[in-house]
Amino acid sequence: MREAADDDVLGVLARERGRALFGYAYLLCGDPRTSEDLVQDALVRTFARLRAGTDVGHAEAYVRAAILRGHLDALRRRQRWATVRHLLHVPGDEAARDPAAAVTTGAAVQDALATLAPQERVAVVLRHVEDLTVPDVADRMGLAVGTVKRYLSTASAKLATRLGPLPDDGEHVVVHAREAR
Repeated sequence: MREAADDDVLGVLARERGRALFGYAYLLCGDPRTSEDLVQDALVRTFARLRAGTDVGHAEAYVRAAILRGHLDALRRRQRWATVRHLLHVPGDEAARDPAAAVTTGAAVQDALATLAPQERVAVVLRHVEDLTVPDVADRMGLAVGTVKRYLSTASAKLATRLGPLPDDGEHVVVHAREAR
């Protein structure tokens, strides 16, 4: 019985308020195709969880909220991608986008990572691939921040000998061995 009631609310919402929902999504993103996708995704998300007895007005409010959340999530993903996209950039490779070069570079990175101690490797992956801060890496690994900094410094030195210098991320700490007395 619930499915029939949900189908009725969905049908009424799609027929009577579909253009308004599309217009709302279009105002948010400015692209017709993206607007259609936002509305479709919001309808699916809303009606997958909708309680029995929800009227069209409340369902529309839920769908509008889901459209807004979907749009904001997409913006956050694009902003996040913009901050990590450079991690996939191979310097000097702007003109030629040869997939073989990317495979070779990827293999070189994997080979270089294989030379690291397990804790160093985890720290490097969390810091540079997951793009976590040093305190977040320390928290995930269950270690002190200083220990993670030491792992990152040691790993960076090892990787630099195989791959060349890493870009300075502002939190790079160089640890020097103490001189023997």
